[in-house]
Amino acid sequence: MNIALVTGGAGFIGSHLIDKLISTGYFVRCLDNLSSGKKEYVSHHTKTDFEFIEGDVLDEKTLRSSLDGCNIIFHLSANPDVRLGEKDTTVHFQQNIQATYTVLETMRQTGKKNIVFTSTSTVYGDAKELPTPEDYGPLVPISLYGASKLACEALISSYCHTFGMKSVIYRFANVVGSRSTHGVTYDFVQKLKTNPQKLEILGDGRQMKSYLYITDCVEAMIFGLSKSKKNVEIFNIGSEDWIDVQEIANIVSQAMGVHPSYHFTGGIDGGRGWKGDVKTMRLSIDLLKKMGWHPRYSSREAIKLTAQEIL
Repeated sequence: MNIALVTGGAGFIGSHLIDKLISTGYFVRCLDNLSSGKKEYVSHHTKTDFEFIEGDVLDEKTLRSSLDGCNIIFHLSANPDVRLGEKDTTVHFQQNIQATYTVLETMRQTGKKNIVFTSTSTVYGDAKELPTPEDYGPLVPISLYGASKLACEALISSYCHTFGMKSVIYRFANVVGSRSTHGVTYDFVQKLKTNPQKLEILGDGRQMKSYLYITDCVEAMIFGLSKSKKNVEIFNIGSEDWIDVQEIANIVSQAMGVHPSYHFTGGIDGGRGWKGDVKTMRLSIDLLKKMGWHPRYSSREAIKLTAQEIL
């Protein structure tokens, strides 16, 4: 039996990944401290195919027992709030870098060899090549979040080469869908519920990014894992287009049946929403496409579905 540990499995992406893993025959153990995840996201699974452990990956004793019998670790546990790094410089170090080191070191001590890691498009920083391929460089992240994820990638690569482990690293575009609890679509819905007459939009509204629907995301993760051959495999996962923030505001407003006036904050550093905000992002997904995976939804379709599901 394939037994998978999913750290951060009660979160947005983690819970959808667990749904997919169980549907493909895995027994899944979920480790989550519920700081941002929600137990109800995974409560529909039964004890025959699922086990929930409330705990933190930084607790080595809990992590070690969670790894018992597992064939593969999907390490999703992290703090996903990109903006937070400007206010608290320790959070991404502790919850991303230190947590990943703890996972890798516990794997080494217990003889575990296979890890799947969820990274981010922000490791590329302000990429000059769009769409951005996996071999783009140099990687110059502009946020502490992006820096922490790049550090995690480096740690994973070094452990794989030093201790004979195997990894698949996924760099995500902006993932959206049901169960999401942050991000621009979620924020717009909450703001318009509070005041349907006026919508504050961070930046100049012209930030152009790629958005990936959650089912496309987890299907690509399972597909990439099945096709991986190297001991360190890196794949971009995204959609094949992009939209700007003002268009997202239009989609959300239409879904809610409101006609607000838009107030743009103007942003910083040329219209960014906040310090560390990558203003233009679109990933090349040619590697996975050549292997046979294609996203089903465009960025616009992903945003529209997400708005409807949040509502």
